[in-house]
Amino acid sequence: MRTSGWPGLPQLRLAKPLGRARKLAVSAFVPVMLGVFPSLAEEGDMWPAGSYMLSDELGDFAITAVGGSGTADDPLVVLEEFHSATPVTLTIHNAIRTMPRLPGHGHLMVLHLRIDILNNSGHPWIEFEFELQEGRDRPSIFGDGLSFDQRNRSPEAIFSSAFSRFDRSFEPYDRLLFSGGQVDPLSTVSFQFVITDFTPRWTFYLVQDPRIPSS
Repeated sequence: MRTSGWPGLPQLRLAKPLGRARKLAVSAFVPVMLGVFPSLAEEGDMWPAGSYMLSDELGDFAITAVGGSGTADDPLVVLEEFHSATPVTLTIHNAIRTMPRLPGHGHLMVLHLRIDILNNSGHPWIEFEFELQEGRDRPSIFGDGLSFDQRNRSPEAIFSSAFSRFDRSFEPYDRLLFSGGQVDPLSTVSFQFVITDFTPRWTFYLVQDPRIPSS
């Protein structure tokens, strides 16, 4: 499926990562507000953006800036740097927020997301795959409610600056594969898509997997 043109982009507002003191303050404050919240990372930075907190705590890549709130008019923007061509995992904490409610469907999380990645791996990338996980190393399946906007059969918000095609799969796991292009070393690629969840969880994971030529 070929995507349409690049939608209007918000001005990037850089956010500072939470230092250790702020992490401790947030970790003490959030449970009071929500009653439950996963523990914040002891290492790695926690980046606040809108009602979300993002982390590169699982390693092998670095978040360098974030901005936006995650709405259609103000997408959540994440700037990252990859130092290798191996899969990495972005941790997304869904913090203090008010969920819209759909009749008959309960509460709904809709996250409009743009990710800009600097390829500092030393290898060209010929494909790029995103995979949603509802738990660490636990794939998101069709019936769990978490997906790349699976209810939308004609998604217009999926775009890449370097790849001309994309393919969404919801079984056996939720993935979004970009192809038909190449990202050379020291080049930056942009991706834009929507994540939805009908049973919003406090934390979920986005695996990012650059693909290199086989020879």
